[in-house]
Amino acid sequence: MDGEYIIGGVFSIHYKELTKTDNYTTVPEPPTCTGSINSRELRFSRAVMFAIEEINNNTELLPGITLGYEIYDSCASVPVAMHVAFQLSNGQDPVFQLGDNCSQFGVVMGVIGESGSTPSISMSRIFGPFNIPLVSHFATCACLSDKQQYPTFFRTIPSDHYQADAMAKLVKHFGWTWIGAVHSDSDYGRNGMASFLEAASREGICVEYIESFFRTDPHKIRIVADAIRRSTSIVVVAFTAAGDMKFLLAELNLHLPPPRQWIGSEGWVTDTQLMRYSFCAGAIGVAIQQSVIPGFRDFLLDLSPSEVGASSVLTEFWEDAFNCSLTKSETATSAEKKQCDGTEDLKTLKIPYTDTSKFRITNMVYKAVYAIAHAIHNAVYQETNFTTFCKQQIRLDLNQVFTELKKVNFTQNDYHVSFDANGDPVATYEIVNWQKSESGIIELVTVGYYDASLPKGQEFRINRNLTWVDGETQVPVSVCSESCPPGTRKVLQKGKPICCYDCTHCPEGEISNMTDSPDCFPCPREFWPNAGKDACFLKPLEFISFDELLGIILAALSVTGACLSIITAVVFFHHRTTPIVRANNSELSFLLLFSLTLCFLCALTFIGAPSEWSCMLRHTTFGITFVLCISCVLGKTIVVLMAFKATLPGNNRMKWFGPPQQRMTVVSVTFIQVLICTVWLVLNPPFPVKNLTTYKEKIILECMLGSAVGFWAVLGYIGLLAVFCFLLAVLARNLPDNFNEAKLITFSMLIFCAVWITFIPAYISSPGKFTVAVEIFAILASSFGLILCIFAPKCFIILFQPQKNTKKHLMNKY
Repeated sequence: MDGEYIIGGVFSIHYKELTKTDNYTTVPEPPTCTGSINSRELRFSRAVMFAIEEINNNTELLPGITLGYEIYDSCASVPVAMHVAFQLSNGQDPVFQLGDNCSQFGVVMGVIGESGSTPSISMSRIFGPFNIPLVSHFATCACLSDKQQYPTFFRTIPSDHYQADAMAKLVKHFGWTWIGAVHSDSDYGRNGMASFLEAASREGICVEYIESFFRTDPHKIRIVADAIRRSTSIVVVAFTAAGDMKFLLAELNLHLPPPRQWIGSEGWVTDTQLMRYSFCAGAIGVAIQQSVIPGFRDFLLDLSPSEVGASSVLTEFWEDAFNCSLTKSETATSAEKKQCDGTEDLKTLKIPYTDTSKFRITNMVYKAVYAIAHAIHNAVYQETNFTTFCKQQIRLDLNQVFTELKKVNFTQNDYHVSFDANGDPVATYEIVNWQKSESGIIELVTVGYYDASLPKGQEFRINRNLTWVDGETQVPVSVCSESCPPGTRKVLQKGKPICCYDCTHCPEGEISNMTDSPDCFPCPREFWPNAGKDACFLKPLEFISFDELLGIILAALSVTGACLSIITAVVFFHHRTTPIVRANNSELSFLLLFSLTLCFLCALTFIGAPSEWSCMLRHTTFGITFVLCISCVLGKTIVVLMAFKATLPGNNRMKWFGPPQQRMTVVSVTFIQVLICTVWLVLNPPFPVKNLTTYKEKIILECMLGSAVGFWAVLGYIGLLAVFCFLLAVLARNLPDNFNEAKLITFSMLIFCAVWITFIPAYISSPGKFTVAVEIFAILASSFGLILCIFAPKCFIILFQPQKNTKKHLMNKY
């Protein structure tokens, strides 16, 4: 149709080009298309005609100006698309006749097309030098956003950059990390899949296989189909054109693969012709938003016979749709098509052309026409107020339209139209799902949205229930390896993608508190993992407490020993006038019993949680009380020796070791230990610590010695006194007497020394709280040894053999 300004259109109305052989002797014939008509593409071309007709009747947009159109069939062929591009560029189509000087008949101001990215790339390279805008409704390759290579390219459909991101987020949303990928072996498929794989990598998605194919290569299509059948991944992401997908699904339909969850790009997922393949039920994909174009349904379906007959394309479409012939043929046979009788009605057909319930890509064509019309309108307004348009003789430069097209910003039928610096619109998609109806027919249902203009993390949302492969309502699982639970970590399988891994338990002392953790991490020093190794708990504190069995036993023995000492002292005090008590230096005996009581009780300071004061008290009290105890034993031993020496004629030694000297010996010997303990406490006293090294899973509360020299000096001094006392007792053991206390002291010192000699290696080798238990045991054992060996025989005679508690009996000689 002619007009003051022409808008071109290029669509793949036929599926392929008729192959011709040139003989180079005649001028080559123009390209000819063959094959069946793509009624969806025919609808796109009709949308251009409808939009231009609507604009020509508009009194606000380009008033007084008539737009025309030139619409070409590219035969889905790149060479034909390039041929068409050259034809549109030179403006010398013989169909149009030049009018008067006021018109620009034959000059194309902009072109709508193509549906594919590859032909759009070729056409854009041709149009670029002429500044002819190419506005595509369906070419989504992200490569076309490069303004250095394609400066005059625009599109009303979003770039695949956003579509790939939406598809990756869709896959990640449902937890699929192991997928297969197929794509068209074209610019659309290659670039789209590259963008998707990049986005999928960011989302942690792994790809089992990547296969490419083109509709003209049956062998490659069979290879792709076999890869899908053999794969272990349930999900297949297909970034293909509808024409390519048609051949792949046809191949798969010959030998159905195991159930697969298809994820589709907008290139094929909304194509109703493909929905007849029931094994794809449950497919999910991204699609251009549905739209409403008022009046377009009637324009499509109300075709008059004269209108159909005037167009060879519409004639072919009509005859294919109704399987009849519009032209009369005298040679027609019964085998040929019947004659159309005029009762045919497009409204009764169910083909993509008549599917007017959901305009998606068609609306992109509609918006593209209006975008060019607005650019022309703005360019004309800049030139004149055109009160009398024809007299102004306005001739627009293509560069003016191109410049104005970059700035268009309008709303048509509630849909906003504008372009960014790359010639792209704002990216918005619907998430669609192939769902089987009650009648078994697959329908396209909108289940969510993707809006790239929203803040990060909010672009994608699902707002209704979906059905999956085979109509299941349960989300299928497609992972290379099952998720590793908390308490384990992932170990990658050699030579496989990162989504293929084994799960190993965290090593000792480490945890992982999240699913699919790549690493385990250690707990803080005072914490330890629980049994599941998915959380850290504060390590239990270990010390000998009064609540545990060991603490109770030791405390009971300590109290028992102290009570025994007190009872013994009471018995001795009650029988203090008897010979056996008086003969054994009652003053030293009572002091010894007092010191033994303190020795038993000092064991209690080792039980309970160590504190700063208890650590200092337990060692110093132990050291001083034991020295007091040994000093009393030492005094009694010396008294025995002196007493027997004093019985010799002329010997007066006993006067040199009377009660004052005995007291002075005890005090002086004990004072030395007090001095050692004081120096120890002043210079480097014991202090409480948390021992984190002996046991990994618990904390030992213990007292550090502070100064090891101080500790061993205290023990050494006690040992020195014990050995000295033992030697003296050994010397006095055979002195003549019916009741010789030196024998008892010898046995007590023997037990005492044996206990403490054994204590040293046991103390060093015992772990944790048992170190303290060994020390308490040594204190109690040596204390019980002293009281039992020295006082038990005397108490037995006092209480049970009073006849022996006489001076006569004690003075009897052997």
